[in-house]
Amino acid sequence: MSSYQGPVGAQDLPPPLATPPPPSSAPAGWYEDPWKQASWRWYDGAIWTGHIHGPPPTAAIPPPTPNGAVGNQLTRASTSAQGTPAVALVAPPKKPFLPSFLSWPVVLTAIPGIGFMGFVLVTAFPAFLLGLVPLFIVMPVLLWIDRVEPEPLSARIHTFLWGTFVAGFISVIVNTAVARALNETVAAVASAPFIEEITKGLAVAWMVKRKEVDSPIDGIVYAGWSAMGFAMIENMNFFLFAFEEDMLVEVFIGRALLTPFAHPLFTMWTGLAIGLAVRARKSPWNGLWGLALAMALHAAWNGSLTIGATEGGAIITVITALLFIGLFIVAGIGVSRLNKRDEKRYAQLTPFLASRYGLDQNRVALLLDRKTRRRARITITDKDRLKLFQAEASAMVRLAALFDHDNMPVPEDEARLFSQLVAAREAAS
Repeated sequence: MSSYQGPVGAQDLPPPLATPPPPSSAPAGWYEDPWKQASWRWYDGAIWTGHIHGPPPTAAIPPPTPNGAVGNQLTRASTSAQGTPAVALVAPPKKPFLPSFLSWPVVLTAIPGIGFMGFVLVTAFPAFLLGLVPLFIVMPVLLWIDRVEPEPLSARIHTFLWGTFVAGFISVIVNTAVARALNETVAAVASAPFIEEITKGLAVAWMVKRKEVDSPIDGIVYAGWSAMGFAMIENMNFFLFAFEEDMLVEVFIGRALLTPFAHPLFTMWTGLAIGLAVRARKSPWNGLWGLALAMALHAAWNGSLTIGATEGGAIITVITALLFIGLFIVAGIGVSRLNKRDEKRYAQLTPFLASRYGLDQNRVALLLDRKTRRRARITITDKDRLKLFQAEASAMVRLAALFDHDNMPVPEDEARLFSQLVAAREAAS
């Protein structure tokens, strides 16, 4: 049970007299409370604050075992004097009816989606095949973005299928209805950015519901996988018509080779905004600004293409394309900085996590450091042990992400990840 006192006023801060010095050159983080009023106190990088967590040392929390044992020892090490677990083991959730890479929206919309893809495969095989090409361009970039805290494969597959079938199915119905009721231009500039960005963004919201989103990078990754799936099925639709009009090569070059990152570049802002909201312990609704920006960028892009089709409008398209290339570069730099920030922060949290869960600090450092973790994976030849190692690393990285904030995490979320960590370590021992 968390004893975090919440944001406090100046009257609740520790007394200034006999104030112990802050950690020497220490970054902001959780440290042992120098006043012994609690187990941990937040140091903001300049001063000690009133943010505390855990019972005071007099609660007689047993010290961690030298070898970082798990199971019962970990449970005892996280138990207060009143006997209430601060970090309790929880039973694994009941096995869902559907595998984790599926959901009911995906299943229901996959029926017409697979039917359409089958039709393209049979009637225009080149269009089907070329529709897969952008995957080999976009996917390596998404894997690079996801290198610090890799998301579960099943979650990424689900998000890809959501973009392909859920977003694709709903968007084609709405856009077709608008085009018939009004015209193609309105559908392209107004309807498509609105409905497509909402349905692609819902894939990220679904991952928030499943508690898979812990950081801005997570949001960007899931937004990218959703957009990649949507772009694939949309390209197949465009390539089908281009195949029938004998313009497949021109359309393929324009959509698949020159602008493969268009949809991911739009939707990433929705994912970024949702990820920032989740990390700040706020509602995903606080990420609506990202959705609005995604819609605006999408509308600007479609609008430039529409103008470019008119006489003298080609220069508008070229200028817009150059602006989007600049935006792509800026987004790449921003993602790289976010990843480096996360790597640094997880390294800072290593001593705290090792002490909190009674684990060997070197082991925690190995699990949290991307390069060290990758080298360790290479040495594991047994597939089962590799799977357990990845499960342990995933739980530890996600626990670190929970503490990437000056407020303590929700106890239930910590208990869930803590139990996954224990289960992976016990299975591997």
